[in-house]
Amino acid sequence: MTIHHRRWPAEDATGELRLSQEFLQFLRHTAVGKVDGLSPELAAAAPIATSPRTTALGVIKHLTAVERHWISIVGAGAALPSLWEGSPDPSWNLTAADSPRTVIAAYQAEWERSTCALAGLSPDGLSADGERTIRWILAHVTQETARHVGHLDLLRELADGEVGE
Repeated sequence: MTIHHRRWPAEDATGELRLSQEFLQFLRHTAVGKVDGLSPELAAAAPIATSPRTTALGVIKHLTAVERHWISIVGAGAALPSLWEGSPDPSWNLTAADSPRTVIAAYQAEWERSTCALAGLSPDGLSADGERTIRWILAHVTQETARHVGHLDLLRELADGEVGE
């Protein structure tokens, strides 16, 4: 089952917000591709003894929480529940209902919410909280996603030996 369609942004891209969103989309698809094909058991495995909540599914759930918080809630001011309120951050926690299919579907639904939240906003515009620009939020979410794609690279290799792009 291939559920990702990774494509680099156009090299002659114009429009900063569009380019930022395309790089984020590339990373989102990369993240999903790292989980694609894992059994529910391998996707939920925590192979790093010092990080017992670090699982492939946990990373995807965390990225879902990151998008909701930064883009929809902080950026656009949406009245949505946060997915990471609490200490330690609960967005990494798995439930019995979590599977690669359900966790990826929730992440992909968040992408759509993020796209709608950003519609009509400018990179120079301020976030709903007035504290940062939309440019800053997109750069932050992109770097956070890229960092966690690196974690997914390692988790996938530990799970089944697969390495890749």
